[in-house]
Amino acid sequence: MFPIINSEKLSPLVKWFCVEAPDISAKSRAGQFVIVRANEKGERIPLTIADFDGEKTIELVVQEVGESTRIINLLDAGGAFLNIAGPLGHPSEIGRFGTVFCIGGGIGIAPVYPIARALKNAGNTIITILGARSSDLIFWEDKFRSISDEVIITTDDGSYGKKGVVTEPLKEFIEKGDKIDRVVAIGPCVMMKYVSLATRDHGIKTIVSLNPIMLDGTGMCGGCRVEVGGESKFVCVDGPEFDAHEVDFDLLMMRQSVYQKEEQQCRLKGEL
Repeated sequence: MFPIINSEKLSPLVKWFCVEAPDISAKSRAGQFVIVRANEKGERIPLTIADFDGEKTIELVVQEVGESTRIINLLDAGGAFLNIAGPLGHPSEIGRFGTVFCIGGGIGIAPVYPIARALKNAGNTIITILGARSSDLIFWEDKFRSISDEVIITTDDGSYGKKGVVTEPLKEFIEKGDKIDRVVAIGPCVMMKYVSLATRDHGIKTIVSLNPIMLDGTGMCGGCRVEVGGESKFVCVDGPEFDAHEVDFDLLMMRQSVYQKEEQQCRLKGEL
């Protein structure tokens, strides 16, 4: 059992957890993930580590998208996760690159945070762009401001920050000729696709985390198979981060929808 020290709702369907997991925390690096189960009937859910103190705790941010994540988000401080396995996956490449744009869309805001912090600690200039559908879905702005040289907020409905999507301010910087040495983008697959398209012709190295496609998380099920550079890769064991310009996003998004029907049926039956 992994005790929940604290929890908080970040938005109607998104919840933050601080969990006691000293062995995992001590070995965690930015960009890695864990697999959690809420109870004996729960699915194995891969979650990117949103933060860690390196000694005692890890932090997870969970968006309710199906029955298992709904059950997880019913947990509170004083409760516990049945299982947490990790850290898994390859850590993010951290180096002194120059000016790095860290882009988080929706729930992707959480996993991009430890990467942005590590890159800042490595001596980079960090420009952060956070995007969501509306103001109530933006979270951790203060945390990002503490480790960023500039933070830009976008919302689809214009309720906070700039009205529009995250690619628009990115394109503005590119068109102005501002120096961009690297882009790290995490969020919905369609968002990552369009970030990739915005940077490709300008030769800007762009890294994406494909964690939304992961299922088993250990390479056994093959559900996270994606095409990268014309080769089949497993996101969980080969990634989760890849060169965005080599990812076949159209195939990725098609595969991402494969289990939607089964998930809906499971939720209707209340099997979890």
